[in-house]
Amino acid sequence: MDHAKQFKRANRELRRLRTVLGRTIRDITRKIAGPGEHQQGLQALFAYPLSLARRVKDQRRGERGHKIYSLHAPEVECIGKGKAHKPYEFGVKVSIATTLNRCKGGQFLVHSKAMPGNPYDGHTLATVIPDIEHMVGTSLDKVVVDAGYRGHNAPKHQQFKVYVANQKRGLTKTIKRYLKRRSAVEPVIGHAKNEHRMDRNYLAHTSGDAINAVLAAVGYNFNLLLTWLKLLCALFLAALATLGTDQNRSVPA
Repeated sequence: MDHAKQFKRANRELRRLRTVLGRTIRDITRKIAGPGEHQQGLQALFAYPLSLARRVKDQRRGERGHKIYSLHAPEVECIGKGKAHKPYEFGVKVSIATTLNRCKGGQFLVHSKAMPGNPYDGHTLATVIPDIEHMVGTSLDKVVVDAGYRGHNAPKHQQFKVYVANQKRGLTKTIKRYLKRRSAVEPVIGHAKNEHRMDRNYLAHTSGDAINAVLAAVGYNFNLLLTWLKLLCALFLAALATLGTDQNRSVPA
């Protein structure tokens, strides 16, 4: 679907909003100015909101550096997705890792970590791989990643164990099968986002982003465990019912 592309009108309205914001900032600054103790308390109270407002007023599209996209959550970042239906997402980047081979209970999450600062995907392996190895207590045999991890900076002892999607050289039949298994992480990401609140964080600040990423992964894993336990309980009840029926049949009349 196309839009009207009324850029001149949009820029005119944007300039008007900046003018109104500048007048509001100057008006508040004049009213809280003064040497009194009450005025100093007001200046300390309004210092942070006014600094955010000035950053919003002065920031421009296309300039480098951190921008303010939300006043109540200034740590929010703009993440380029490169997709036609969703070119951008606003939040914090999260690294998610699963096992290559599916467990009996399901596709469990083995690592989830928030990555503030919108780093390049390949540059996250330097911290993610050691964290996973520390968590599972052993070194990783193979690491299969998306095509966005080209030019990664994995640890030296793991650089030749990392296989990137669409890679052509040094592939065996086993590695090709593992590369096809890489897509199994996509539904895991979808479930973590839609069913366990990874797509909407209600916790404040960067610490809240880190906590929410871990809690979403924990909730996803617990959901798989509960489903497995329900199935196990159903099997036990079915076995007990079958045993009771057999005993009733064996009783002589």
